[in-house]
Parts: sequence; structure tokens; C-alpha cells
Amino acid sequence: MMKTKFKYIFLSLFLILLINCSEDKISLTGTGTLTGKVVAVEDFLPLENVKISTNPTSSTVFTNALGEFEIQDLIVNDYSVQAEKDGYLTQFEGISITDNSVVNLIFEMDVETANNKPPVAPVLDSPADNATDLETEVQLIWSGSDPDGDEINYSIEILNDLNSEILEFSNISDTTYTVSGLKYGTKYFWQVSATDEINEPSLSDVYSFETLPFPNNRFFFVRNINGNNVIYSGDDEGNEIQLTSENSNSWRPRKATNINKIAFLKSNGGQTHLYTMNLDGSDVTQVSSAVPVAGFNLDEIDFSWGSNDSFLYYPSFDKLYRISPDGSNLSQIHQTSNGNFISEVDWNQQTSKLALKTNDNSGYNVTIYTVNLSGVLQETVLDGVNGAAGGLDFSFDGSQLLYTYDISENENIQYRILDSNMFIYDFNTLTSENVSDGKSGGSNDLDPKFSPNGAQLIFVNTSNDGISQKNVLTVNINQQESREVIYSDAFMPDWK
Repeated sequence: MMKTKFKYIFLSLFLILLINCSEDKISLTGTGTLTGKVVAVEDFLPLENVKISTNPTSSTVFTNALGEFEIQDLIVNDYSVQAEKDGYLTQFEGISITDNSVVNLIFEMDVETANNKPPVAPVLDSPADNATDLETEVQLIWSGSDPDGDEINYSIEILNDLNSEILEFSNISDTTYTVSGLKYGTKYFWQVSATDEINEPSLSDVYSFETLPFPNNRFFFVRNINGNNVIYSGDDEGNEIQLTSENSNSWRPRKATNINKIAFLKSNGGQTHLYTMNLDGSDVTQVSSAVPVAGFNLDEIDFSWGSNDSFLYYPSFDKLYRISPDGSNLSQIHQTSNGNFISEVDWNQQTSKLALKTNDNSGYNVTIYTVNLSGVLQETVLDGVNGAAGGLDFSFDGSQLLYTYDISENENIQYRILDSNMFIYDFNTLTSENVSDGKSGGSNDLDPKFSPNGAQLIFVNTSNDGISQKNVLTVNINQQESREVIYSDAFMPDWK
């Protein structure tokens, strides 16, 4: 019995002790401090105003100008520390705080686009690499994409094998782009770059293509654009190519078939000078310098190639000069006897003669005559008449001279021409034939030239009001009703 009693007493005491012990909770005690600094990954410069917070939650602080932060009185525990700032990827670091500890963290934050991938390198689709005989307007086509679906901006860079010129086109959102104004007979190299404005641009391969050879155009004319005369060439089908810039004043084109050059007049400061250029408008070279081209009206002045295109003949007031295409060998070969200005000149290879038109400083008191290379008078074609005249052009064999004359014989201070007709003077019969029978009333035929085969004429027709549009026409000499407009809004034609 005694043993049993002690057994129950011991068991009771154990239960009481157990109950008392279960009421005491086990806990971590003490606090610690978290310090740290936040810098940018790319340059390790401190970042200010970065939000620092913890989980479990404690105080939230922001970094100072030095990128530093501090959280005090953190209860002993394990924490996840978070760094947040607009424009940057959020960073997390794990720490353990023990009693009286000071834990230091360094956050290196990257921009929020750090994980963004660049666009796929563009693939050039058209024209195919090494394509040839392309027009001077080419549509470039490529394909591209972005792994993150970002908007892509494309740029194109085009080089050529002629010079150091670089064509650049940017801010293109589509995958096609049409390039115009390319040069004939030129090899081009093109490359496309793609950017998402986040990563470095992605570059395509480099492809090449070659444009058509420059066409052998036989027509040349002038068109006025924004107040400047601009020279064009064209073919039989009316296709046109602009040869000179709209930013300069160039007119009166004359082709030299033996050397494939075009001579023309061009404004140079306050003067007018002779220039030459290639048939495609390149290699513009000034010819005259010491003596400018000059006369009563620069729009009425004309010059001529001569001696198998080895010389140019041009007027300057009452004097006629000869000069080599390179600007050398300038010499005076003729001067008018009455002080009248020489306005036009044409040379004939077969007869070695020059035809000249002279007039007073109002454009009237006209004389048309021929001289030899020594400047000696040979024949007089037109003299002692009232009204305006001009447009000199020898036939190929030199037996005829084409010119215009205002049969109204009107003279006025505005130099307005009322009824200009085309005439062909025959040196054998010493007679002139009017070849403007098909001309409409109230209009003028101006600036005529023989066609290369001599069967047609090319000329300008316009209203005599002095302000209407001018057009370039052709007509068969023996069928004067066969007038055909070949270039509209054009003047000063040449046909070689």
C-alpha cells in the first residue's frame, strides 16, 4: 500500500511540473542592424532614393545621395531584403540577424531592360544580292522581328562604287523602302540595321545591286523650276532625266557627239559662263573665266561647238571668242563693225563657216550673216528688217541655214515677239522658205534645230503673250501639219 501511495504522489508532482513548464514559451531575443549600399551595375555609381524593405516586415527606408541605407532594431530573425527603384530591376538578398549583429549588404541594380533581347538581324529579301540592270528607283525589301515584341525602327545605309557619298534613311517602321534618284551605271551596297531603342542595333548582311547603264538620250531641253533653269535629257518615248541641279541656273544645252560632252550656260555670281558636263550630268567643269558670256538678253544668247568639238564659239557683247573645252586657247576671232551685240552663233563642219546673229541693245536692228574662221564676212542672210530674229542652225552639209523671224515686224521695249516663224535659207538659191505653215495663230515658233537626219525640225512653240507655257515640238519639214509635242513645259531644245 505504501509503495502505491508514493507512486501516485510522484505521478502528481510530475504532472504539475509538466503543466508549469508548458506555460513558458521558447523565444529568440535581441536585435541587430542592417546597413548597406546600392549602386548601378553598369558604372557602380550610387543610386539615390532606392526603397529598401524587408520580409518579415520591418522599417522601410530609402537610400541617400551616397546610395547608403540603414535599418536599426531588427529583431533577431531571417529576412529577405528588397531593393526597388523605378527603371531598375528589383533586387532581393537574404540575411540572418543575430543579437547585436551588424549585417552589411551591397545591391548592384540593373536597368529594367537588362533582360530585353535585341531585334533579330534583318534579312534582305529584294533586290537579290548582285542584282543588275535595275532602274534608278529601287524598292528595298527585308524582314525582321523582335523576341520581346518591341517596336522596331529600321535604318538603311547605301554606298556606291563611284565616290564616298553615303545615302542614309532612318526612322523606318515598315520593312520596305523605295529609294529614288540613284545614278545610272552604278553599283550600290546596302545594309539595314534594326533597333528597339534599348539594345545595340542589329545589322543585316551587306547586299549589292547595279543600276542600268545611262541611256543614250538624243534630246536635250530646259525646264524652269522654282525660278532656276534646269537641263534635262530625254528619249523618243518622252522619258526624262534631270541633269543639273534645281539650286543653280543652267540653260542652253549643246551636245558634242565626238567627245560625249554637253556644253551649257550657267550663272556664276553676277556673270554667265560656259560649262561642260558628262551626258549623265556629272563632272561639271567651268570653261570660260576671263571673258564671260554676255549680251543684250542672256535668254537669247547661243553658242556653238566647232572644229570636231575641239573648240567652243561664244559671244560677249560685240565680240566673238573661241576657246578650248578645257578653258585654254581663248582668242577673239570677230568683232561687229557697228558695235551691235553678237547674240547667236552656229558652226558648220563641212564649210568651216560660222553663222552669226547680231542686234542692238534692244534686240532689234537684226543682221544674220556668215563669216569664215578669220572673221571675214561671207554671206548676208537677213538684214535691214524690223522685228526680232534668231534660232540659227546649219544643215549638216552647210547648204542651208535655219532661223526664225517675227513677220509682224513689231518692235517694243518689252521685246515681246508676236508672230515668229521658222525659215530655211538656201545658200545655193539665196532664197528663204517659211516652214511654219502649221503654226496656230497667236503663237511663236522659236529656237529651231534640224534633226540629225535633216528631215525634221525640233523647236519651241508658245503663245505670243509672253507668259504661257512653252512646249518642245517636232515637225516633218515636208509635212508641216505633222506637229507633235514631245516635251511639255520645256524650251531651248537640242537634238543630236
